[in-house]
Amino acid sequence: MARVVKLLSYPVKGCAGMPSHSAVLTPAGLAHDRSFMVTSEDGVFRSQRRDPRLALVRPEIGTDGRRLTLHAPGWGSVGIDVDDSGRPREVELFGAPFRGIDQGDEAAAWLSDVLGTPSRLVRVPADHDRVTDGRTPGTSGYADSCAVHVLSRSTLDLLNERLGERGAPPLPMDRFRPNIVVDGWHTPHTEDRAHRITIADTELGYAKLAIRCVVTMVDQQVGAKAGPEPLRTLAAYRRAAEGGVAFGTKYAVLRPGKLSVGDDVHVTSWGASEL
Repeated sequence: MARVVKLLSYPVKGCAGMPSHSAVLTPAGLAHDRSFMVTSEDGVFRSQRRDPRLALVRPEIGTDGRRLTLHAPGWGSVGIDVDDSGRPREVELFGAPFRGIDQGDEAAAWLSDVLGTPSRLVRVPADHDRVTDGRTPGTSGYADSCAVHVLSRSTLDLLNERLGERGAPPLPMDRFRPNIVVDGWHTPHTEDRAHRITIADTELGYAKLAIRCVVTMVDQQVGAKAGPEPLRTLAAYRRAAEGGVAFGTKYAVLRPGKLSVGDDVHVTSWGASEL
């Protein structure tokens, strides 16, 4: 039986993941996932594509979402009371306009020091009404696209086997920044074909394959690019028809609820892989 072996949310887009044993699944994904975003002073989002040091920033947020603390080795910590009622400002994510509530000068100054460039921190406003794409539409905060990213251990095992054949070292799961890690799907890339999934009282609907970018080349422990892997190896066997390479699957939330590490993963509808 397939089961959940890891749950990770990423409260601040591009920053380190926050593991948990249990989590609330909201229509926009795991609670607080990508509900904050680091931007330039003029509102353009920052990501590990250009700012790999974001990987060093480790967020902690309470279950009520009222207090956010950011840690980074060598820079200490900063804690803020979350502002969710301030006046939103214009921000930009992949060229698309959104809004965000600025979280103040203290967090901005700390992040600017860590990243070495002027930065601000914003939060998703209450009226954020984003509609995500894919086969099953949904919503999300500041995620690249869909609400939930699922990846199986067997999928990573196959990649590491292919890397070994090239003489390259294995890569950890954190290179791919999943929300839900599944064990027990013995065939790699089973998640490509799992079109409806239930976990405890939650349900996910397949949206699309996860097309990977240069963030997978960032060593999440040191906050620096360490390429060309895994993209070079993935290009040999995971090329997607629309371009790029696919690894893992994105889902929309069909039924919110609570899920936990150890919960069984049931596939209620199968489909063909789009690769």
